[in-house]
Amino acid sequence: MSINLNAVLLIMSVIQILSILMTIPVVISAIRALFNKKITVDLLATIALTVSIIEQEWVGVIFINLMIISAKIFGVYTENRAKNSIKSLFKLRPTTVKIKRNNEIEIIQVKDVLINDLVIIDAGERIPVDGIIESGNASVDQSSLTGESVPIEKKVGDMVLSSTLNMSGSLLVKVTKLGKDTTFEKLIALMEKAQLGKNNIETLIDKFASRYILFTLIGAIVVYVFTKNNSLVLSLLLVTCADDIAVAVPLAFWAAIARGAKRGIVIKGGNYLEVLARCKMLIVDKTGTLTKGKIKVNHVYPFGISEKSLVHLAVIAESMSDHPMAKAIVDYAKKLNIKYQVPTKFEEFLGRGMKVFWENKNIMVGNLNFFIEEKIFIDDKQLQQIKLAENDGHNIVLVANDNVFLGFMALGDELRWGIRNAVLKLKEMGVVRIVMLTGDNEKVASQVAKEIGIEEYHANLLPEDKLNFVKKSLNKKYKIAMVGDGVNDAAALAISDVGFAMGAIGTDSAIEAADIALMNDDFGKIGETVGISRFIMKIVVENFIIWGVVNTIGLILVFGKIIGPTGAAGYNFISDFLPLLNSIRVFRYKFK
Repeated sequence: MSINLNAVLLIMSVIQILSILMTIPVVISAIRALFNKKITVDLLATIALTVSIIEQEWVGVIFINLMIISAKIFGVYTENRAKNSIKSLFKLRPTTVKIKRNNEIEIIQVKDVLINDLVIIDAGERIPVDGIIESGNASVDQSSLTGESVPIEKKVGDMVLSSTLNMSGSLLVKVTKLGKDTTFEKLIALMEKAQLGKNNIETLIDKFASRYILFTLIGAIVVYVFTKNNSLVLSLLLVTCADDIAVAVPLAFWAAIARGAKRGIVIKGGNYLEVLARCKMLIVDKTGTLTKGKIKVNHVYPFGISEKSLVHLAVIAESMSDHPMAKAIVDYAKKLNIKYQVPTKFEEFLGRGMKVFWENKNIMVGNLNFFIEEKIFIDDKQLQQIKLAENDGHNIVLVANDNVFLGFMALGDELRWGIRNAVLKLKEMGVVRIVMLTGDNEKVASQVAKEIGIEEYHANLLPEDKLNFVKKSLNKKYKIAMVGDGVNDAAALAISDVGFAMGAIGTDSAIEAADIALMNDDFGKIGETVGISRFIMKIVVENFIIWGVVNTIGLILVFGKIIGPTGAAGYNFISDFLPLLNSIRVFRYKFK
């Protein structure tokens, strides 16, 4: 009998020691948070554990630690499930590659490839690098980056991206980016950063924790003052320990980030989803978002000069600009087989035009306002033709040489497919104010806005005008999202509450500038992202409701003296899993 008693005492001692050892990490976590000026739920757990140990409520200590460990294990499991969707992308990276060097073909490791190497990609192979097609045509599946499985036809001069799949045809690709510099690797890095960015994801739970814990501790002190009942106070602390909600809320955001990645929606942090759910206003830059951004020259109007001569002068100036209209003029000149030289001296006036100096000539291109500012004479008949072209919905580029007006070019853009329905869907989702910003003239802006179904627009804007409009629109009543290409409007995207860069695939600056990068040109992805943000916040609210109901029932059981410290710890342990299970629903969310 004495042997059995000794064995029991030994087991009890082991349990006590293990309980204390298991408590140490929780205490350390709480202390670290306090040093970082943060109050977390670990502080409440530490107090409950400390009181339990002092009162020698060892069963309660075990339940609290089991509760914390189980929540952490469950959290790690769910978080890993979210991360696996990102890690699965690593399997898409080829390890070997065929290259052409000195007219010989050899197979080498991807890590040994050099910039400007020529890589051979046959049908059915993954593209190992970012590069430009030197020869060949192929259908390329970019679903690993964009989420869309419809193959894209690629030809000579087009860019191809690493880890996309060559569905048909053979390609010879000149390497432009390797390793961590490729679009694919940058996306993976962003996703990992977003999931590890705990401070970004837990903004909501941090606010909750600091207020809730303070309220709970004050309540426990008040109960002790009035009752002097240590067991009741301990039961109160055990039943209200909120480690479940502290794990469940971040898990919902992590899962949403992973789900978005599979759809070509790169979300840099859970806080952007939290903000987007409260978005009531969407500001949209026209070119490249509402329209395809593939502007082309429709008409050329020369005055006292041939069409080719006018285009020649225009392309010399526009060759120095990255503006979509400038690129359209360069493409048009190539179609006419016009040879041109890049000027050595130039001056760009953002949103207005260009001045270049070439072979003792002062060439100027730009919009009508720019020419008026520069006092370039345009007679009434010429001005009437310009107005007629504008009324037809064209963008106008005027050309002058040595301060003499020589003519203009009329350029047009094409609306994206399904854009009107996408705008209508956003309105139905509660985005009550959609505003289009553009540097185009009033006529072009009016026509595009009318076709799309946008009531508010602002035309003739310079880049700084767009930035100022976003600044003025920011307010405390509701949140504002901005959609652009992430290149010309990077500053406006940066200061908005949430910045979307659309069609960011292959564009480093767009990926860096935006809070949310859409890897293809589907404007409907904006609605998808708003949808998942609101679903996430619904899950979060449900988690708080579940937690509130469970805690209320637990408090009734405690104050009704139905359960004591052991029962409170056991009750909290079982009920912990309810919000965690609710958060898993995010993995089953269907994008609409």
